[in-house]
Amino acid sequence: MANSLLEIAGLTKGFPGVKALDAVDFAIQRGEIHALMGENGAGKSTLIKVLTGVFPRDAGETRLEDKIIAPRSPREAEGLGISTVYQEVNLIPHLSVAENICLGRQPTWLGAIRWRAIAKRAAAALARLDLSLDVNRQLSSYSIAIQQLIAIARALDISAKLLILDEPTSSLDRTEVEELFKKLRKLRESGLGIIFITHFLDQVYEISDLITVLRNGRRVGCFATQELPRIKLVSHMIGKAVHQVEALEQKRASTASIRSEAPMLEAHGLGRKGSLRPLDLDIRPGEVVGLAGLLGSGRTETAKLLFGVDRPDQGTVRINRQAVRFNSPRAAIRYGIALTPEDRKVAGIIPNLTVRENIVLALQASRGSWQRLSVTEQAKLADRFIQALAIKTPSREQTVRNLSGGNQQKVLLGRWLATEPKLFILDEPTRGIDVGAKAEVEKLIQSLRQDGLAVLFISSELEEVVRQSQRVVVLRDRRKVVELTEGEISEETIMQSIATHNLERPAA
Repeated sequence: MANSLLEIAGLTKGFPGVKALDAVDFAIQRGEIHALMGENGAGKSTLIKVLTGVFPRDAGETRLEDKIIAPRSPREAEGLGISTVYQEVNLIPHLSVAENICLGRQPTWLGAIRWRAIAKRAAAALARLDLSLDVNRQLSSYSIAIQQLIAIARALDISAKLLILDEPTSSLDRTEVEELFKKLRKLRESGLGIIFITHFLDQVYEISDLITVLRNGRRVGCFATQELPRIKLVSHMIGKAVHQVEALEQKRASTASIRSEAPMLEAHGLGRKGSLRPLDLDIRPGEVVGLAGLLGSGRTETAKLLFGVDRPDQGTVRINRQAVRFNSPRAAIRYGIALTPEDRKVAGIIPNLTVRENIVLALQASRGSWQRLSVTEQAKLADRFIQALAIKTPSREQTVRNLSGGNQQKVLLGRWLATEPKLFILDEPTRGIDVGAKAEVEKLIQSLRQDGLAVLFISSELEEVVRQSQRVVVLRDRRKVVELTEGEISEETIMQSIATHNLERPAA
């Protein structure tokens, strides 16, 4: 094709135990903004890393302007005209704007850096984005939004033909996003090809021309943005066929036995700039409230605000009608809140400690160093939860990294159950574990509910959310879209809520 910029055919990449990309095709034209969509594990990051030389391909072919390319490093990819800007601004805050834009490719003369030439070149790169800045000012003196634009200017400094933007709006507010989109439209008009990766559906429909959807390492399809209904996009991403989508006309089911209870937790207008728009949320004893939404919708951000990992900059939280403010997870634990994090390997288990040490960790931390649990107490506590949760381990002294994923998750659940929480926040508690372990975890959740615990259940698996929850709060683009009660909860209604813009609720 005369206007073809990049064509990928049959791209395949595997890692031990998983095929991250399976014969994926992808193409982008000059002067096109092409959204790359998919849930976690779909293959987006792997595709970009193969394209930019981070990973070698196992099979397939890539053509840039009809020439076969196979970059072996990001630097080589840049030399071909492919440049990437990542979610986190990977620049050096204490250097000037000009130094950041030209870093690693500074013009020199007889071994000396030509500072005037650097400033001129940086100004020219910024001009492509209609930006006029003092290039000698320190980068950190500018806002995150401006730093993001400076990162794009650095990418353009290499005479880029293809610009890859990986979650460029995640830290920007609405005004800043609009400003960025103005710049991207200008770059599109100049003939640049742009791959746009985001989890914000509204932004995809606002800025992109085409959408390619990946799921489980395979290409689902390529669609013209304006011809693809949102509900269809959501369906393609999560792999659920929508045979019939209703308009949420059902009456709310009665949950009087639970709703008559006073809330254990009430959040009003809780939010954090760049992380979560203000939302209201309440959870009662003996109730499982599901949080549903696509990756990046604000599910984990909500959990972090409620547990004190992140501090809200607006809104209030009440525990048993008492106003509280958590400055740390330790404060949340004192009020009876527990959290199993989304990524148990990074933020959950301590792999080099034993099963016993992992289980007693939270309880010991809540008691402080002056009230240490004796070795005998630790052993009794560990044995109690090993038995109660059917943790398969040779002994309590087994190093936890040697356990299966499902048993690691049970150790993590045991750790927090040892603190006797009143509210248990479960963020993806069944991710990466086998079917049997999933069933055991789901059975435990219902047991906790029957024992009177309040549970906030977060899962990307809609069928799990539907099975477990008495109410479901649906998030999209880091804001609460709708709240569904028992009679309304189904995979179809959740998908409709995620996909529909400005959903209006019918009268109860």
